[in-house]
Amino acid sequence: MLTGVAFMVVTAMVATLISARNMPVTEPEKANNLVTEQITVVARNLATPWEMAFLPNGEILVTERGGRLIKISPSEKKVIAEIQEVAAVGEGGLMGIALHPNFEENGWIYLDYTYRSDSGLINRVSRYRLVDDQLAEEKVVMDNIKGGNNHNGGRIEFGPDGLLYIATGDAGESGLAQDENSLNGKILRVGDDGSIPVNNPFGNAVYSLGHRNVQGLTWDDRGELWASEHGPSGSASGEDEINRIVAGGNYGWPIITGEQRREGLISPALQSGKNMTWAPAGIIFLDGRLYWAGLRGEAIYSAVIDNGRLTNLTRQYTIYGRLRAIRLYSGDIYVTTSNRDGRGLPREGDDKIIKIIPTPQK
Repeated sequence: MLTGVAFMVVTAMVATLISARNMPVTEPEKANNLVTEQITVVARNLATPWEMAFLPNGEILVTERGGRLIKISPSEKKVIAEIQEVAAVGEGGLMGIALHPNFEENGWIYLDYTYRSDSGLINRVSRYRLVDDQLAEEKVVMDNIKGGNNHNGGRIEFGPDGLLYIATGDAGESGLAQDENSLNGKILRVGDDGSIPVNNPFGNAVYSLGHRNVQGLTWDDRGELWASEHGPSGSASGEDEINRIVAGGNYGWPIITGEQRREGLISPALQSGKNMTWAPAGIIFLDGRLYWAGLRGEAIYSAVIDNGRLTNLTRQYTIYGRLRAIRLYSGDIYVTTSNRDGRGLPREGDDKIIKIIPTPQK
């Protein structure tokens, strides 16, 4: 992570300029294979935004970790709901959001959140109907995912198969990641009502295992699933991962990390190495590349998909601080800052949603 005084001063000046003007940067920023024609602050003064989802009309639903669901439109920022059950403890709280593939017909949205139970912190995925900017008809889809101060996962996505994929963390108990009957340290796959697909590899909700803390899910143009995952922390930090996910795959945590290999375990398609920490969060696919947001890395990273391998790693957009959610809408990239999550340096107007309009270089 860059901590030089000069970098901090320049970063603060640029962030303040964008916040004050609330208009696109006029000079294009050239970054690797992209030319940024326009960078716009879409929303500001959010409280630790965790995830975004786009409504059919282009309005943005945003989860804040403290429990609020916000709607962002060109004319207003409106609180849709406050989920009273949410326990915003450590890395937990209101996290993932996903719209049902048939949202325009059924109005269903899905939320992943942490709550307190008699046995401690628990993560749950619930389905709601969005009616007149209000949430109604909560139905619990997946429950009793062990929570913790750290490693709650929380990203949820509908796949090309119409099924709901749920990323979970090991909740600080690494052994759970290797237990096929535990919901922790996994990628789960269920129907839109929580039912278990008949072709799930272990006969339960588990789709893949051996994960430490999956933070992002996306599919490429071949329908292959990719996931971003946090590597070890503390003195062994680094070795963050981007994984190509296959049904029934075991991704090794805590048995192997980084470049280590063992029969029956899957090593990452790309990892950051022992001396670099990305803390990768949301991830998207665009034009043959994966793009993922970096929290500790304070950047957007990208890599080219080449026959299942990842090459040409790049780091860009480093002037906004910690980045968490990243979404693609109508060809544009949207990213949230996470400078008010207790681990960043808040800047004027934080936290923000930033829109990036990319154009491939000739």
